[in-house]
This record gives sequence, C-alpha cells and structure tokens, in this order.
Amino acid sequence: MIHTSRYMALVPLMLSVIALWGQRDDVPARASWGEELAEPSGTRITKAIAVNKDGYYMLRQKNEGALSNEQVYIEYYDRAMKLRRSQKLDLKYKGKRRDFEDVVMIGGQLYLFTSFNNQAQKKNYLFCQKVSGRLQPSRDLAMISEVEARNKGREGSFNLVISSDSSRVLLHSQLPYQKKDPERFALNVFDGQMNKLWSRDIVLPYTDQQFSVEDYRVDNQGNVYLLGVLYLDGVRERRRGRPNYQYIILAYTQQGEDVQEYHVALQDKFITDLAFRIADDGNLVCAGFFSGKGTYSVKGTCFFRLNPASREIFNLSFKEFGFEFRTEFLRPGELRRASRAEANDDPGREQELYRFSLDELVLRSDGGAVLVAEQYFVFERAYRTWDGLLRFDYFYNYNDIIVVNIKPDGSIEWATRIPKRQETVNDGGYYSSYAMSIVRDRLYFIFNDNSRNFRDDGSTRLHNFNGRNSIVALAELHKDGQLRMYPLFNNRDADVVTRPKICKQSGSRRMLVYGERGRRYRFAELQFD
Repeated sequence: MIHTSRYMALVPLMLSVIALWGQRDDVPARASWGEELAEPSGTRITKAIAVNKDGYYMLRQKNEGALSNEQVYIEYYDRAMKLRRSQKLDLKYKGKRRDFEDVVMIGGQLYLFTSFNNQAQKKNYLFCQKVSGRLQPSRDLAMISEVEARNKGREGSFNLVISSDSSRVLLHSQLPYQKKDPERFALNVFDGQMNKLWSRDIVLPYTDQQFSVEDYRVDNQGNVYLLGVLYLDGVRERRRGRPNYQYIILAYTQQGEDVQEYHVALQDKFITDLAFRIADDGNLVCAGFFSGKGTYSVKGTCFFRLNPASREIFNLSFKEFGFEFRTEFLRPGELRRASRAEANDDPGREQELYRFSLDELVLRSDGGAVLVAEQYFVFERAYRTWDGLLRFDYFYNYNDIIVVNIKPDGSIEWATRIPKRQETVNDGGYYSSYAMSIVRDRLYFIFNDNSRNFRDDGSTRLHNFNGRNSIVALAELHKDGQLRMYPLFNNRDADVVTRPKICKQSGSRRMLVYGERGRRYRFAELQFD
C-alpha cells in the first residue's frame, strides 16, 4: 500500500447550507449540515482527499485491499455539500488488474497511484496518472518506480511524503533483504509536477534486528531525512534499567550523494516517542516525550534542534510535567499512592501518563513547537462460547488528549489535558479519536462524547462514549492553555454518527465534518467564530 503524509492546504470553503438546529449562544462554532445522501451498497468513504474553493474531493472504497474485487471511486461535492460527480476508477493494465494505492492532490493537481505485481519478472511497479477535473485518470500511465518482489506476499510497499510547500515529493520503498541483514530502501524524489529529480537505493548501516525506521521527511530543496531507533543490544525491545536504544537521524542531501548520520545522545533518558519537522531555516526541530521508568509511559517532554550543516544539537531540554498535571484525573486511592511515591522520591512508583501516542508536532513561528498526543491502546479478552469455542474481544481505547506548548528554549509554556473516554469493542475505533483545527491563536478539537458528561449535576465522573447517547464535543484551547468544553451537536439530531478520522480542516476558520449511519451519510461545515 502507499501511505501519504502532508498537511491539507487550508483553502477557504464557502458552503450554502441549512442549519439543522439551534446551538448554545456561547459555543464558538456553528455546524450547518447538507442534505442526507445514500451510499452505494458495501462502500464507505475512507478519506478526504483535498479541498478547494469550489468544493471537496472524497475517496470511496469497496472491499478495500481485496485482490480481485476492490472498487475505488473519487467523488466531488460542491460548496452546498451536494454530490456532483462520482467516478469509478479503472484499475486494469494490459488486461490485468492493478492494485489501488492512493489518490493525492499535489500542487492543485490530483494524482492516482496504482501498482502492478509482475510475478514473471518478480517486480512490483508503481504507476502515476493525472486525474482530470471530470475525475477521469489520464491515459498516460507513467511508471515512476519499480522494486523487487520475490512473491505476491512480499511485494514491497510504496510510501509518499510531501514537503511543506508541496514542491517536493519523496517516494520511499522497501527493497527485499535477507533476515539479519541491513534493510534496503529506494528513495525517489520528484518535483511538484511528479518529474523525477533524483533516485538512490540505500542500505541502512544496521541490521533489521538493530534498527527500526520511525519517520521520513523531505524538505523544500529535495533533501531527505530519516528518523530511526537503534537498539544497542540487537533486540527490538525497550527494557527497564538503562536505555538500550538511541535515536538516529540519517540525512541524504546533494541528490542523495551526501549521507550523514546524527546520533541523538539524550543524557541517558528513556525517550518514549519522538517526532521531527524541518524548520524554514533548515534546522531540524525534534520534540517528544520521555519516561523515568523505561516503559512507554510519559513523564515529560524533550525538545532540541539539530543543525545538519554543523551537526550541532542545541536548545536541548527535558521538562517534567507537574505532579498535578500527571494526576489530574486519578481516583482518590490512586492519588494517595502517587502522592506517597512523589514524597518518597520513588521514581519506580511515581505517576506517569500511560500509553500516549504523539500525533502532531506543529512548529511555532518563533521557533517553539506544539505537541498533540492521545492516549491509545488495545487489549483483548478471551472467553469460551456455549459450544466450547475460544473467542476474543478487542477493546479499542482512545482517551484523553494532551497538548503541550513548548518555548524556543525548550521550556514548557503550558500543558493542558483534554478529558475524553472512548472505549469500543471489535470495531477498530471506527467512530473514536478526534479531529483538530488551528484557528488564529487557538486550537479546536471535536470528538464523539457521552451526553452525560455535559449534565450540570455536579458529578466529576467521566462517562464513556460507546456509540450510544452520543454527542459531538468541542474543546477550545486558548493561547494561554485555558480549556473550555462545549456540547456542539447531538448525533441523533443529525441522524448520523460523526467520524472524526475523516473530518478535516477546510479553511482558515472552517472544518469539514462527516457522519454516517447505515447507508446514509451527510457532510457539515463547522464555522468557527
């Protein structure tokens, strides 16, 4: 499969719609819904591709990932959220079927990416086609990459990363390698019109058991940076005690001819999550979380800058979250135990935040950064049915959001925790998680919530969203870290359940909201004050 990583262009989107219901006067946003639509049987919308001033493009799929009967559609909706065109994509190639990879907008142009596994040649080919305004792929089928594919089950994947200004596109593909040998990748860099600028096959300087690739980035000049974790004892497992791993950044510049390796030595700390972005001055801004226990819990933030030219790490900072922040939503008994551990300076028992996954690293204009993370974990429960068969239930947990505002010197300006509890069973968290918008100097988050959390009954209990009694909550985060929570609208009134993973910011003060129920679906524009 092909995976894409980019920020959607924030283009104003004016919609002509009918508001479904009144909202509280103090809510800083208004949702206006379009008409109810019916989707083709067995299909579902899987992605908001892009937004422009006239409307927006959505991706619809049926039996996604199936080898023989996958169906893919591009849909275009106008400013009134009415479906104007739906085009089924032809995936055939020389009488044989190509595999759908993705549809991406680059520099205002839609591109269709497909692949074909040639088992006779033992190669997997990636093709690129322009998509017209009528949603028709061009007849010009350009092969832009090929990788070795020893068999259909190990055909190699293609991954797209787009630079911040959409002027450069990185396509990276894993190449076959023997177990315990170094991993191999193909790097291909294109301009904003998908013309190839350079390509290079790389061999990582470590074996696959030692090194785990975490992220790729490409800057506006076409330089490629790779973030990975090196396990010092050759075992991909993070242990208690002393850190047995360190982060490494590999840089491929001068069209891949110059290779540099940067070891991130971070004072013997347990870095549990790290992300990086390329700043306008060419420096790499790295930020994430650290733990005092050597687990995947979080005690505070780490922040530093890396100058690729001088290889200097500067503004290195580790800042612990305050005790009150780490214990904000504990039960009384848990709070007493955490207080004793803190008073006794017992690092092994001190309270840390559990299983938070870093989702966003947003660069501030002054050189600081904003981190956004969500508590996410899955656990399974085994049971036997009446006839003795062993079954498993999977519980998907998407809980609190934390937002950390970091100054350019690495100190924490503020950290805010947004209370949220979403536990669902055997659904992959289909209606869980959140959507975020940046509006001037504020951050907004929407997510499905339990309506009982907004009852004015004095209760501090956080009720779980499980698909019933659901409303959409709006969290407003001010530039000083102050949080305000509002009930935005009731899913039952809209006759759909909102899917935050599909919702996207669509303008400087707008968000595209999507909801569905059965075969019915509809869109809304969320207009921020």
